[in-house]
Formats: sequence, structure tokens, C-alpha cells
Amino acid sequence: MMIASECAPVAQAGGLGEVVSGLSRELELRGNAVEIVLPKYDCLRYDRIHGWTVAYEDLWVPWFSGAVHCTVFFGFVEGRKCFFIEPHSADRFFDRGHVYGSGDDVSRFAFFSKAALEFMLKSGKRPEIIHCHDWQTALVPVLLYEIYQHIGMGGQRVCFTVHNFSHQGVTDDAVLWATGLCNPGRYFDYERLRDNANSAALNVMKGGIVYSNFVTTVSPGHAWEVCTSDQGCGLGHTLHVHGNKFGGVLNGVDYDTWNPEIDPWIPQRYGSDSIDAKYVNKRALRECFMLRDDYKPIVACVGRLDGQKGVHLIHHAIFYALAHGAQFVLLGSSPDPEISGHFWHLKHHLNDNPDVHLELRFSPDLAHLVYAGSDMLVMPSMFEPCGLAQLIALRYGTVPIVRAVGGLTDTVADRDHSCDPPERRTGYVFDHVDHHALESALARAVGLWNGYPQDFRALMLNGMRSDRSWARPGQDYLNIYEKIKHK
Repeated sequence: MMIASECAPVAQAGGLGEVVSGLSRELELRGNAVEIVLPKYDCLRYDRIHGWTVAYEDLWVPWFSGAVHCTVFFGFVEGRKCFFIEPHSADRFFDRGHVYGSGDDVSRFAFFSKAALEFMLKSGKRPEIIHCHDWQTALVPVLLYEIYQHIGMGGQRVCFTVHNFSHQGVTDDAVLWATGLCNPGRYFDYERLRDNANSAALNVMKGGIVYSNFVTTVSPGHAWEVCTSDQGCGLGHTLHVHGNKFGGVLNGVDYDTWNPEIDPWIPQRYGSDSIDAKYVNKRALRECFMLRDDYKPIVACVGRLDGQKGVHLIHHAIFYALAHGAQFVLLGSSPDPEISGHFWHLKHHLNDNPDVHLELRFSPDLAHLVYAGSDMLVMPSMFEPCGLAQLIALRYGTVPIVRAVGGLTDTVADRDHSCDPPERRTGYVFDHVDHHALESALARAVGLWNGYPQDFRALMLNGMRSDRSWARPGQDYLNIYEKIKHK
């Protein structure tokens, strides 16, 4: 049973949704029964849900001193079995027009965690493994072992995956009274939920780490970083204490969704044996964004624009590319008003330049064309637990240019400096967070494209032939599930 706040393509704010969908599919392919529990947001993409029906009509979820009446719906999402919990409450927990961003997000997702367990309890669902994702569902293992194992759910085991340590659900004791954990003295303990930095606060993610049977993050590189640097965002000590049940499992890409050989969202499909067809998509991308049709490489950036993604370096990459004979395409939006305003100002400033286009919105469908039509992808992240864009780019023969951090280090081997054999080198990697480091990597990539096109093509093919599917991570997770089943 996957319990998550996102699942692509129906509810998605980032890479978490892709992971829930892709991993679930891989586990099913390996013969496992998988079900996914999600909130019923008012902004779900209902056009991507099939077989919509009521699954459980009268679910009463204990909440504070009363209970909230819920309806649970069922539908297939890309073949996955999904349940959607709809609370009938004046709080309108999931009728906000967005997935995240409300001031009471901790309360909203605490309710969802409680409701998911209550649904399993009342409907008789007893999965061997409950797999929770990020702080939004981190209370599930706490509630399971403090309450639900004593009332009929003693056989379930929990794997908890942290996708991003920078959001932890730090809150006050109201969440305890709301969910039935009515013993503040017990939970305001540094060995349980008390925040390591603020003794007056509870940390929901910390609770997930303490109470789960196994904890993963989304790449081996990031697992090492969060234990040995400030990237653990205050949870380094907790991870050290629970180090015997913590590890990194690299994310994969769902090749049913992200695969240029079968992609329905691009004008021309192609593969490693028909790579010339990629350039039909390059022309289509130029037409879509009204770029000049010229003999130049296209550098792309796809994804959320926030401090984590190195926005100052993205800004610099745009102007460096334009000054050195390349075109630039940006597809993404920012939840930060200041960053959003900066890029809108930049868009207006560059509006008449035929070699650049900034598409300041989140569009998974349009992203397919950007990956297929671009020559290179830049990801100058400050930190990156795994990263999805570089994995997709590899599959589409778009050469990634990434910073040496987290999962980017695990998935991209530098063409010039890697210790890997030449056929396993797939892109360009730089270490530092300054303009010079970024320029060095961009210069090597653009220089190879211009001066040695056959070598650049070989680099593209290396990426396309590398396996970044869910096959290996799926087996890694099954190994973890098997291990904790017997605890």
C-alpha cells in the first residue's frame, strides 16, 4: 500500500508523483499487488482517472474530540489502483485548488495520514508493507505503532522514503490532540518527535524516521550527504541513531511514460537506432516557441524554479548560451514570488530575442517536446536528492550538464573526467556553485557539439542506452520489504 500526497499524472507538484507511479508499476510487473491512497484534491486531473466509483461511503475518521465523515473513491490511474479520500469537513482540507501551499498543510496531511489508516482498518485491508513518502505521510508509522497495531493492524510493516529533507513538517502539539496521540510528554521526547533544533516543536518527518521499519532516501549519494553534512537539515543525528535501517535507493524513470520510442506527446518518435529523427522534434520545438531555425544547439532547463535548483546559475546559463552560439529554452514555474517575478522580468527583457524562450509554467505534456527537441539539459542544483530531469534527458538523447551533488553524481558520468569507461560516460559534471564552474561545463558541451558532432552523437547514444528504469530500484525495494516483513 503506497500512501502519498502525489501520484503522476493526476496529482503532481514535482518528482514525488513520478516516483509513486513508476515504482508502483514496477512492483506490479514483478507480481505484487499494489494500491495507492491519495487525498481527493479538487484539482485532480480527472481526465486521467478511469473507472471512477465510490469504494467506501461511510468512513468516520476520529479527529480531535469528534470525527470527520469521509467518502473514499476508487479509480485506475495509468493502470494503477488508486483510492482517493474526500473529507466532508468545514476545513475543506483538499479543496484549495493546489496540492501544497496552505498555512495549515501539517494539519491537512496529518488528517490524511489518520484517514488512510482508518480506511485500511475499517475496510479490512491488511497489506504486508505500507510505503509512505515524505513528511506529508510521516505520521502513518507513528499512528500505526502507537494506536492501530493495538486495534487490529499488528502485522503491517512500514518503509518510509524521504524525497526532500528541506521540508519536515515542524509543528506544535495540536497535531497530537487532533490525531489521538494525546500524550504530549511521550512525544516531546528527543527519541521520538521533538525537533532537534526547536525544543518547543514537534518534527513530523523525524517521527517517520524513528517509527518506520526502514527509511530510504532517493539516491546513495544523497544518503551519504544527509548523514555527513548540513543537507540533513537538522536530522543528521537522528539518521545516525537509526543508521542500521537507513539507506539510499536511486529513483528510476517510468519508461512507459518517458520513452521517445513510444511517446505520444512528441511529433516524431525515435530511438538509439533512429536518432536522426530526434531533429524533427528540434524543429517542432523551435516552431512551438518561435525560435530561429539555425544551426545551433538548444540548451534546456526543465523544472521547478527555486533556491534548490540554483536559479542564479540558471539565469547565468541563459546569457552564457546566447553569447556562445546556442539557444535556450526554459520550462518551469516558481512558488516563490520573488523568483517568479525575476524570471517574468527576464522573459519580457528577452522577448524579442529569436534564440531564447522562457515558458514560465508547469506543463508535463509540453516537457516531452522540450526533452525530445533539445540537445542539452542544464541542472545546476544547490542540492538534488535524486533528480528526475537528468534521467529523462538521458533517455531522450539530451546531454545533461549537472552539478556534482546527490543523485546527479550517481547518474551522470562526466565525458572528460570520469573514471568510467568511455561507453558509460553520459554528460558533463561541475563541482562549484560559481559562474566559472558552470561556464566550464557549458563550454565543453557546446564546444563538442560544434567541433566534434560525431563524438557528441556518441555521448547522446551512451545516455540513451543506459538503463535508468525502475528495474533495479524495484528489486532494491523488494529486498527491503522482504527484510522488514520478518522483523
